Amino acid sequence: MRADKLVWYLRFAASRNLAQRWIEQGHFRLNSRRIGKPGTTVNAGDVITLPLPSQVLVIEILTLPHRRGPAAEAQAHYRVLDGHGANPIAPPQTPLP
Repeated sequence: MRADKLVWYLRFAASRNLAQRWIEQGHFRLNSRRIGKPGTTVNAGDVITLPLPSQVLVIEILTLPHRRGPAAEAQAHYRVLDGHGANPIAPPQTPLP
């Protein structure tokens, strides 16, 4: 599936035209590679890095959507890899005396 269509289907962009411009500006990574072409093919299992206004979101594509449906349907097609929970790599925090 085209990258711009996927970003629009997953509801990260309000329009497909906006998704195309966003990708053309180079603000999109596919499997850690910066891409600049909206027609780049994205498959299930790929990892996408999206620079959102409030955060950088890293997601794994579980399945490719067939349409731009409701938000709950769109969220079922990807998994967030860098959630806001505790960082398992960071050492545990100990309180200062």
